[in-house]
Amino acid sequence: MPISVESDEYELESALLLGWGRSGRSGIEWRTQTFALRWTRRKLSALLTRVLLFFARTVGVLFGLGFRRRASLYFRVILGGILVLICLTGIFWPSYTHPPPHYQTLRDRVQRSESYGRGNIQNEKIFIAAVLYDPEGVIANGKWGHALLQLIELLGEQNVFLSIYENNSGPDGDDALHAFANQVTCNKSIVSEPGLSLGALPRVTIPGGDKRIRRIDYLAEVRNRALQPLQNSDKTYNKVLYLNDVIFDPVEAVQLLFCTNADANGVAQYRAACAVDFSNAFKFYDTYATRDLEGYGIGLPFYPWFTTAGSAQSRQDVLEGRDSVRVRSCWGGMVAFDARYFQGRDSIEFRADSEMFWDASECCIIHADIQSAAPVTEESRNLGSYMNPFIRVAYDGRSHSWLWLTRRFEKLYSLPHNILNHLVGFPRYNPRRTETFGQMLMSPLWVPGDGEGDQGEVRTIEREAGNNGFCGRRGLEVLVEDRLPDQDGFEPIRVPTGLL
Repeated sequence: MPISVESDEYELESALLLGWGRSGRSGIEWRTQTFALRWTRRKLSALLTRVLLFFARTVGVLFGLGFRRRASLYFRVILGGILVLICLTGIFWPSYTHPPPHYQTLRDRVQRSESYGRGNIQNEKIFIAAVLYDPEGVIANGKWGHALLQLIELLGEQNVFLSIYENNSGPDGDDALHAFANQVTCNKSIVSEPGLSLGALPRVTIPGGDKRIRRIDYLAEVRNRALQPLQNSDKTYNKVLYLNDVIFDPVEAVQLLFCTNADANGVAQYRAACAVDFSNAFKFYDTYATRDLEGYGIGLPFYPWFTTAGSAQSRQDVLEGRDSVRVRSCWGGMVAFDARYFQGRDSIEFRADSEMFWDASECCIIHADIQSAAPVTEESRNLGSYMNPFIRVAYDGRSHSWLWLTRRFEKLYSLPHNILNHLVGFPRYNPRRTETFGQMLMSPLWVPGDGEGDQGEVRTIEREAGNNGFCGRRGLEVLVEDRLPDQDGFEPIRVPTGLL
């Protein structure tokens, strides 16, 4: 038969279960709790009471019902339990919602003042780089441009150099970028070209004899164009912030720069620190350039992103809620670098892998090169690349507006994420993940022909391993040079059978 529970009794019991008991507190302390907290407790207790009443009544009548009605009630019980779990997780155990105290200290300082440079109290010199393709002019004239102007204000115009490279965007893109440039108050280099000259880019001979430009060679060149003012400058910069065309919070960009992996003195410590980018409110975007600490590719593109392969240190860092998730590479739509690796005689540039049918993102290889470079100081010897899940960006305003909410329930995803990764076979096998730089190996490679009836062939020859084997996979995409309207800018080339 149905049973009842007195709400007052259950409210007291639930308070004890949830850690709200009065033990060890004086009456004065108890009465001084905030109204909002007391209201939340009462509402939650009432909700749990109703759920228990429903469960109790259901149990009391289940055995007197037919199979169909019993199955319906079972379903309602399970659904109710799931909803309660979601609510409790979002309220009491949210994911990446409460950052370390120094993050809030910085945000409070920014919000209390209107002075220029209020987010950059050490007056660090920041080089901001971006590459745009904006044929409709909605990026420079939209939320991205507005947020970037705010970011310059927070960092201090005297501390910032802004470099934007845009090509092939058309008249609307040119006009929007010109209007944006007129609002920029810091030192800048804003370049818009009708098209990138392809004459200096390397070409490869693909099966069939055609000479084509690889996609990664093109993208690396474009990204390097935005870094040219830095490499040509006599001024020393502390950080490089590379931005995609993402929707971002300017304060979070400052936090990425100055708060990630902070030491005891509150000083950020990293060679590279990445945000996390989303194509919608749940789906992680930058899977191509992201590798965990052991070089494994990520799993399905939702929290906690990384798989249990190997020691699973990156996944564990995410589950622990760290602001500096240790990774081998990342990008995330917005990435901060120690600028010293991009300046001087041995400065690093974006590049492609030297092997034709080994496709690796230039945004992954840049991390491999930074980690292989000599440490700029003894303190930086053990620093690496980090992903900061407190800092999130998206590729449209609607997705960005939901990120504050969808992150609260992420901890519920870890178990299904692990199960599904095993079912679909993630991470994908990469035979070069564990290669070390300079290692001599026998591998099948594509050897182009001479073009006179010799189309090329696959041969097993000795090669020297690079430092970025963990970044790549078999494949090749090339630039479409005579592009038609609505045609993709790149096309895949079939991998020869002997390389598969």
